[in-house]
Amino acid sequence: MKQRRATKPVYVGDVKVGGGANITVQSMTKTDTRDVAATVRQIHELEEAGCEIIRSAVPDMEAAQAMAEIKKQIHIPLIADIHFHYQLALECLKGGVDCLRLNPGNLRDEAQVRQVVDSAKERGIPIRIGVNFGSLPPVGGIGRTRGFSRHMDLVNKLPKSGEDSDSDYSVVDHMVATALWEISLLEDQDFDQIKISMKAFDVPTTVEAYTRLADMVPYPLHLGVTEAGTLLSGSIRTAVGLGELLYQGIGDTIRVSLAGDSTDEVAAGYEILKSLNLRRKGAILVACPSCGRADVDVIKLANDVDALLKKSNKEIRVAVMGCEVNGPGEAKDADVGIAAGAGRAVIFRKGLKVRVVAEEDMLTALMEEVEKTEVAAEGSTQL
Repeated sequence: MKQRRATKPVYVGDVKVGGGANITVQSMTKTDTRDVAATVRQIHELEEAGCEIIRSAVPDMEAAQAMAEIKKQIHIPLIADIHFHYQLALECLKGGVDCLRLNPGNLRDEAQVRQVVDSAKERGIPIRIGVNFGSLPPVGGIGRTRGFSRHMDLVNKLPKSGEDSDSDYSVVDHMVATALWEISLLEDQDFDQIKISMKAFDVPTTVEAYTRLADMVPYPLHLGVTEAGTLLSGSIRTAVGLGELLYQGIGDTIRVSLAGDSTDEVAAGYEILKSLNLRRKGAILVACPSCGRADVDVIKLANDVDALLKKSNKEIRVAVMGCEVNGPGEAKDADVGIAAGAGRAVIFRKGLKVRVVAEEDMLTALMEEVEKTEVAAEGSTQL
């Protein structure tokens, strides 16, 4: 895996982004932001799940004003997600949010953007430039507010990654040009507390957009595949795209965008980072998929263990294996492992057999050994 890309650090609240800091896991609330109680309740659930930065949609002034009260009742940094109306950004800044997300595709009036930057600079609040394929400015209309219809923007006619030739103006070209337009506005005002995202549903387009921009600017990048899908398909699509970028050393924060529970987004984000040894957050479960050699219900055992491990903050590797082919070897590589057989199971700790237990006692015995393991740690660490 390549060395992490060096970036300027940005502080979102008290969370350092870029500059060699941990890659943070973010999510977004799915409540009506105007409903403060419901939004705070969801954020508390996400905090419990390990979410490190949260973003909320701000569709109108009532929502913008609610952000101030939400901020008072939560413990992680709060980002205001702004589209179309710069006044909402100004109100959120007054209310004490920790970061703004501005969409250069639908907030294109230069004078308005400059007002927001002035206010953010005065308060020391960073801005994420959030470029999305689904809301890019019209072709030929970057930074222009008149003479272009959103229904005749021609963006969907641009070739995507892999469809273009060197002479084509592509979707990626348009995404990069859009990002650079707003970056230049911020830099012209001596503002460098900048994060950037370059999201699309199409994974090759997303990867190319991030890769190209990463070579052009020094700012941290927030990674995501937009509208990725439901839990299974969306997690896979995101893992493919973000995994490739993270392996290249690109990325400072991530969000898995799923049509589902936001806590699943957080869990999937950590699993992606853990799979690349970039973060440790809670346990890593190694489980065989089961086959005709298994003498026990490995699938049920693995799911039962996984559910129990989710309640622990121990940074531990636990193996649940179902036969003699890979079981002993994989279990030996784990902090705690079980190799289950007909009527009994062997429990290992760092390669040493510590117990042989009856099949009906497997789960209890394994979790007893997990609890004995002295590798507990609060929070997360960079490997």
